[in-house]
Amino acid sequence: MAGGEPQVELRKRDRMKATARRYVRVPLAVRTSDLPKRAASAAVMLAVAGGALWAGGIALTLFIVVVAAATYAELVRLVVRATVRPGWRIAGLILGAIYIGFAAYSLVIMPRFYLYLVIGSVIFTDTFAYFTGRTIGGPTIAPRISPSKTWAGLGGGMAGAALFGVILLQAIVPMSDSWHLGIDAYPWSSLAAIAIGAIAAIAAQSGDFLESWLKRKAHMKDSSNLIPGHGGVFDRTDGMLPVAVVVGLLVTGIA
Repeated sequence: MAGGEPQVELRKRDRMKATARRYVRVPLAVRTSDLPKRAASAAVMLAVAGGALWAGGIALTLFIVVVAAATYAELVRLVVRATVRPGWRIAGLILGAIYIGFAAYSLVIMPRFYLYLVIGSVIFTDTFAYFTGRTIGGPTIAPRISPSKTWAGLGGGMAGAALFGVILLQAIVPMSDSWHLGIDAYPWSSLAAIAIGAIAAIAAQSGDFLESWLKRKAHMKDSSNLIPGHGGVFDRTDGMLPVAVVVGLLVTGIA
């Protein structure tokens, strides 16, 4: 009994701490303390990706292939740590290869317009979801999978992607000929742009949840420590993969 009472008391104390953390509001400065590091890393990533996008051709293709290979390498690490049975491990590796491979293939073959749609909607989704979720907080969508993903963040991400859809409509589509985007004058409307942005945001968040689920199974916080403030490559591409798959299916006429 003497050995059991401290354990009971410790469990009660842990439950009280967990309850307090759930209801005590953390200051915004604390919740965004990693912002400078994240911003610096994001600037470097955008510079590299922007340079590849501007160069186009073989440089862009090579960049996509390298990023896809790094993403798959990190997925392999997660799947190996998350699985025990060989059958599940092999299935995860095969499905991961198909998933990442088709997303990369779609990004390589799709016209520039759709490439901008994928990249822009994911960037706006991540940015708006981050600030909205950290600022507003509130209930989480799936706390057992990703405790940091809130409904407020999802709403902010959808708003951000919808905003990019409107920007795409107003700024990019009218210049499609001079930008060689590979599209004709599509009958775009603001409502369609908002709807497409919202769908892209939901797809991006679904990719986030998939990777978060894998990381929880593997007992890993990040897919790697390659990018300061962001984790690994897979942590940055998790939202872009499903958006690229969806857009790729539409572009290739499979869907």
